[in-house]
Order: sequence, then C-alpha cells, then structure tokens
Amino acid sequence: MRTYSVRRLDVAVPWVSDFRQRYEAAVPRVPEEELEALIHREASWEEIIQLIDSVTPHGFMLFMANEAHPVFRRAGDRAVCFWYLMGNHTIAERMYRHDPRAMLYAPLRTVIWQNETGAAWFSVDQPSTHFAGLGSPEVTRVGVELDRKLAALLGFLGTDVPEELLQS
Repeated sequence: MRTYSVRRLDVAVPWVSDFRQRYEAAVPRVPEEELEALIHREASWEEIIQLIDSVTPHGFMLFMANEAHPVFRRAGDRAVCFWYLMGNHTIAERMYRHDPRAMLYAPLRTVIWQNETGAAWFSVDQPSTHFAGLGSPEVTRVGVELDRKLAALLGFLGTDVPEELLQS
C-alpha cells in the first residue's frame, strides 16, 4: 500500500454558463464513430494518432459530460455542478505502456461548479500529483506534460493559471 498527496486546483471563473460553453468548445467530444471505425478496420496506431491530433486543438477531448445538480436539487441542494472526464488516448497510452494503473487517473476528472453564494469555479486535481503516485519516472514525466497542457488550456480560456501547473 502507498500513500501520496494530490493537489486540487480551484480556479475562479466569471460565470458557470459562459465558462462551460468555452470549455466545451475548446475540449471537443471524443469522435467515437470515427475512432470505432478505425478500431473495426484494425487501423494502425499512427492513424489513431492522426485522428486524435486532428480533433484536439488543446490536446484534450471530453470522454463524458454530466450534470450533478438536477438530481441533488431534489434533496434541496442549490449548488450547480457539471462534471467531465477529459483526456487524450494517445497521451494516456504513453503512460499505460509503463504502468496500466495510470488508467486510475486518466482521463482527468474536471468540474465546473457554482456554490450557493454564486461564486463559480473550475476544479481539477493536478495531473502530475496523481501520476507521480505510481512511482514510475516515465509516467510522472507525462503527468508533468499534462500539467503544462492544462495550464495552456486554462490560459486559452482566459482564467488565471495556477503556478503549480507551471512549476512541476
């Protein structure tokens, strides 16, 4: 058994709805039909890389998007929360080849939320802190790369970029 620390990053955003629209435009959904077609015809890994690169302007795709708040409103909760699984097959593979446990943390979980006072946030656990916990230098290096990609995405989206993403 191993114990390690993970750093959660909470980045203030002006409005949930505006930020959510910009986030979902910058991080497109996985092109499932195209990917399945490539897998079905046993395409090369290079063809998969080309597909993924062609649809990820910032290096990330959405594997899943969901809303937590509609069901929790039934319990009286007033917070608003959209959660996502965000990642990239070709980046994840560079960790998977060294340690399949990397899939515990890939894709990344992200949350866009608003508390009851109206403050809005984008939250994510710092990728390098998760992947470093596996104890593989190769996996850790890719985790640091993900920190940088996340920093670039946040910069593109017009938010403050946490220093921790630039220092690892």
